[in-house]
Amino acid sequence: MATMDPGATTIKPLTLDTWDLFAALVDRHNGIFGGCWCMHFHPSCANQDGASPGGRTLKRRMVSSGVAHAALVVRDGDDGEEAIAWAEYGTPSELPNLHHRKQYLADLAFAAESEPDYRVTCIFVDRRFRRQGLVEVALQGALDLIAQAGGGVVEGYPHLPPEKKTSSSFLYNGTSTVYERAGFGLVRAKGLRNTVMRRVVEATSANAT
Repeated sequence: MATMDPGATTIKPLTLDTWDLFAALVDRHNGIFGGCWCMHFHPSCANQDGASPGGRTLKRRMVSSGVAHAALVVRDGDDGEEAIAWAEYGTPSELPNLHHRKQYLADLAFAAESEPDYRVTCIFVDRRFRRQGLVEVALQGALDLIAQAGGGVVEGYPHLPPEKKTSSSFLYNGTSTVYERAGFGLVRAKGLRNTVMRRVVEATSANAT
């Protein structure tokens, strides 16, 4: 299916001021990846289904409390601004739930490594604008916001490039080639076709000490 050129875009952090842009994107897709409100990786998801009617309320509450972060890719649409992609990021305490978590923790301990300062756990693109490079735009937006927050070690969990056409729901965190272009290096495998990749993000000058 042909997709649209998004034109010029800007990055905005997910806050209460941009909540409506985020919520409109979720609503346009009847929730993402099976109806979720991007709750899967938060600690509260262990006790509440992120796809439930309460998912929207809980996500908004977490944004209000400053414990849910994302970089929104925003364009000027016919009816004003609209978010057309996002990358979820946060600290390990904000985003502790990972696929293959037991393996991840065992490998982390075996390598005597510390958890990263930040994680990028989910990247989503509006179906109208896929295959336009917005996964990379959203990822870079998250890295820029992390730099503004002080930087640090950032970890992502992208998938190996698929050998055949694959649903975007199976590529919820982008591919390893996208992360390589963003300066990440491979740390290890995770699961069957997932990876752990890392890079250091320097603080922006305003936050550098």
